[in-house]
Amino acid sequence: MTAIEVVTAYSKALSQGDIPTAFSHFSLDAKWHQPGNHQFAGTKEGLDAIGKMLADMMDATHGSLVIETTGALMANGNLVSFPTHFTGKIDDRTVDMNGVDLFEVVNGKVVQVWLFSEDQEAEDAFWGN
Repeated sequence: MTAIEVVTAYSKALSQGDIPTAFSHFSLDAKWHQPGNHQFAGTKEGLDAIGKMLADMMDATHGSLVIETTGALMANGNLVSFPTHFTGKIDDRTVDMNGVDLFEVVNGKVVQVWLFSEDQEAEDAFWGN
């Protein structure tokens, strides 16, 4: 599989709620770099830590967190740019913004993910501490 095919397969499985299949596209020691200064920020190492963070995000938003692709995935060697739009609600706080997820794929597996938000300060306020 090409890097774009790996990320596309991950995204498709995730959008269908098929977490085991989504994570089958990740290296067991993958790293997820969540930006900002909030309760979920920082580098998560390994599938257990990444899965816990994503589950906790869904719990915090009562399942309202939605991440959609906003354009074509683009590759530069083993890096894949994934333009996104994400929305969610926590109590009276909402988030509605664009971002970019950058995936590194090695030997057919995602080994690192970096997230970028168009307004990190607003995202920090949304997630809180």
